[in-house]
Amino acid sequence: MSSRPKQPEPRPAPRLYLVTPPVSDTQVFSGLLAAAMAAGDVAAVLLRLAEADERTQINHAKALAPIVQDKDAALLLDGHAELVARAGADGVHATGIDVFSDAIAQLKPQRIVGVGGLTTRHDAMTAAENSADYIMFGEPDTAGERPSFEAIEERIGWWAEVFEAPCIAFAASMDEVAPLVKAGADFIALGDWLWRDPQAAATVALAAEQMRVPESTP
Repeated sequence: MSSRPKQPEPRPAPRLYLVTPPVSDTQVFSGLLAAAMAAGDVAAVLLRLAEADERTQINHAKALAPIVQDKDAALLLDGHAELVARAGADGVHATGIDVFSDAIAQLKPQRIVGVGGLTTRHDAMTAAENSADYIMFGEPDTAGERPSFEAIEERIGWWAEVFEAPCIAFAASMDEVAPLVKAGADFIALGDWLWRDPQAAATVALAAEQMRVPESTP
């Protein structure tokens, strides 16, 4: 998940970033995840672990890690920076600037630390200045609320224009994928709505089609 070069020619193709539901049964979910990984160009998977004791959570991450990593993608834990090394994960997604700062201290430079849940431009810039591997925009908060889609597009466009650190745009539906790519997102996150679809792999393939960057005109 490297930084975009300044003024790339052509722009690197955006990639998918899959966000799992809270996982408590890896036997059931592993098949869905494997099919989704095979259906498109997935850069990373954010694993949300269901509430459980640490040993159970570590075992769940270890069970799913090879499905992701064998496809040369990164497995990130949603929080739980303290479990990353023991779970064999590649890094962590931190929510909020304070959690991010703690994760940076624990995991960098060996592992990936990305961040979301940033409500101000200042926090986003602070995270980038402190070596965030990516910034996520548009994900719902714990109450399921998110900014307006227009505000998300504006924030991504601003970021893509000014900063080299990659940005991930959270798409709440298939209809949001292409506009977020057009706005300048480097990665498109697909969340719970993906896994509610019994044909999740087909949805991943369709999202990959929607992400084709249109050729620029002179």
